[in-house]
Parts: sequence; structure tokens; C-alpha cells
Amino acid sequence: METWIVIGVIVALVVYIIAIYNGLVALRNRVKNGFSQIDVQLQRRYDLIPNLVETAKGYMKHERETLDAVIRARNSAQAASQRAEANPGDPAAMRELMSAESALGGMLTRFFALAEAYPDLKANQNMMQVQEELTSTENRIAFSRQAYNDAVTVYNIKRESFPDSLVANNFGFKEAEQWTMADVAAREVVKVDFG
Repeated sequence: METWIVIGVIVALVVYIIAIYNGLVALRNRVKNGFSQIDVQLQRRYDLIPNLVETAKGYMKHERETLDAVIRARNSAQAASQRAEANPGDPAAMRELMSAESALGGMLTRFFALAEAYPDLKANQNMMQVQEELTSTENRIAFSRQAYNDAVTVYNIKRESFPDSLVANNFGFKEAEQWTMADVAAREVVKVDFG
């Protein structure tokens, strides 16, 4: 009789550990999905930037250095995004991506400030269309970041709570990194307005 009780307790404990493990896996996958939503929007923005620069080239001939800097910042951010996509939530990869995104945001802000001095560029239909798409994309990125951070918060709370933390630590569930902007200026949405 005692043997059956011991076996029952062991089976219940194993089932409980499996449930915790599966819950952590589901939450970790939500974090990955949340990042992939950001990644889709970032890629959309990365694809729009060359169009923006090409449109501006004809008008901003004396601003070649700025145009090249925007493309370099875009390429750096895109490479950082690909590294983060390989392991969403990895603190080092996420910090690198956030830093590259801050630099890109700064370059875009500088670009748009310079573009204000070119009235013909502001009136260009191509430029206005890219501007509208960028504004829409920036809003989508902000929404995706919020959803990602929500998923990271739920996951991190679960993996840090007892007894889930015992399972998380023994099965390699690492803390996921929130998407934050260290640079106060980078927290501002890139203003895309030629009106």
C-alpha cells in the first residue's frame, strides 16, 4: 500500500514538472513570436530606407555623406536584427540591436532635418509616399515592441517564480531581454513630416 502512495506521489511530481516545463516552453515561444513580429516591421523599414535615400539623392547632392551614413546605419541595424533573430531574447544580441536601432533612428532624424531645407524634395510624390509608409511602419514597430515586452515580462515572471524557477534553472531557460532604448533621444518616434 505504501509503495503505491510513493509511486503516486512520484508520478504526480513528474506530471507537475512536465506541466511547468511545457508552460515555460510556451512562454519562451511567445517571446520568439513577439520578436519575429518586430523583425517583420524592422525589415519593412530596412527595405524602405534605400528607396528614401534614392529619392533624396537627386535633390540632396551636397549631402552625400549623410545619405551614406543612413545606409551604413541601416545595414548595421539589419545585421544586428539578423543576429537577434537567431536567438530572440538573448541579452547581448538584443542590446546590440537596440544600440544599432538607436543609431539608425538618430541618422534618420538627421536626414529628415536636412531634407527640410529642400522644398522640391518635400513636394516629391515618391518622397511623400515613402514618408507615409515609414510613418506607418514606425507605428507598427512601436506596437510590436510593446507586444514583445509584454511577452518577455510574462515569461520572466514565470521563470523567476517558485517552483517554476527550479525547473527553469535546471533546463536552461534563460532570462529574456526587454526592448528598451537607453538613449532618451532615440525614444522619440522618428518624425517623418514634409507638410
